[in-house]
Amino acid sequence: MAIFLTAESRILVQGITGSEGRKHGARMLAAGSKVVGGTNPRKAGQTVELNGTEIPVFGTVADTMAATDADVSVVFVPETGTKTAVLEAIDAEIPLCIVITEGIPVHDTAEFWAYACEKGNKTRIVGPNCPGIASPGKSNAGIIPADITSEGRIGLVSKSGTLTYQMMYELRDIGFSTAVGIGGDPIIGTTHIDCLRAFEEDPETSAIVMIGEIGGDAEERAAAFIEQNVTKPVVGYVAGFTAPEGKTMGHAGAIISGSSGTAQAKKEALEKAGVRVGKTPSETAALVRDIMRTR
Repeated sequence: MAIFLTAESRILVQGITGSEGRKHGARMLAAGSKVVGGTNPRKAGQTVELNGTEIPVFGTVADTMAATDADVSVVFVPETGTKTAVLEAIDAEIPLCIVITEGIPVHDTAEFWAYACEKGNKTRIVGPNCPGIASPGKSNAGIIPADITSEGRIGLVSKSGTLTYQMMYELRDIGFSTAVGIGGDPIIGTTHIDCLRAFEEDPETSAIVMIGEIGGDAEERAAAFIEQNVTKPVVGYVAGFTAPEGKTMGHAGAIISGSSGTAQAKKEALEKAGVRVGKTPSETAALVRDIMRTR
């Protein structure tokens, strides 16, 4: 099994005629994903050639869903138009909307996230500023390389795209059920807790890797959830132990003030919840290996 993205998922690409939409749409198709259509209001009725396959272009998400039964949208729309694109996906009630675009103003993200809640959370938003979701051997939606790992029993949720790739590669011989890159912006849709809950309920996920970073309190809240609700072993890693106080590091959400949001505080909270925390990505992978030997 997998969480959120399965072999049956039917993907549409918002912004399929742009350079990023074309490039990654072709990658997803080559990985075996069912890419069934895309949107560009100015090019509706045309097709886009991806890896020798002609993919139809529609004017709206609703039109694409009606014609193709798409149930996943991957957004490659530039930041100036991302809010409109996501609002459109929510109005169409697509079950899953993965927002790859970075540089989106926080108030735009707040607006479309609040709108999804107002509409009854019929659309799960992943991102923005995220690498997407990969369920190896089943489907790949976003920009995660499809050839760096294998299908297996580890669930991965990560704020960092780069660390997502590294962890998947280091544990490629064991493999993953699903890897979810949730993004590192101050406001995101799907959280660590959402993924932890889904992995806990997935019978084919045996262990969970959670990658966080400095800034905010998402990891502390995840630790509290783990302590109360997760029975499967969890291994964690928190990026940013050497980050100087008060500096934004990489992601817009990775800023600390005093002791709030520090890597050490997050590590302590996770360990208190029974999570084994690695000091480096490689050490984290080694901890996962130890656990998987007995499962």
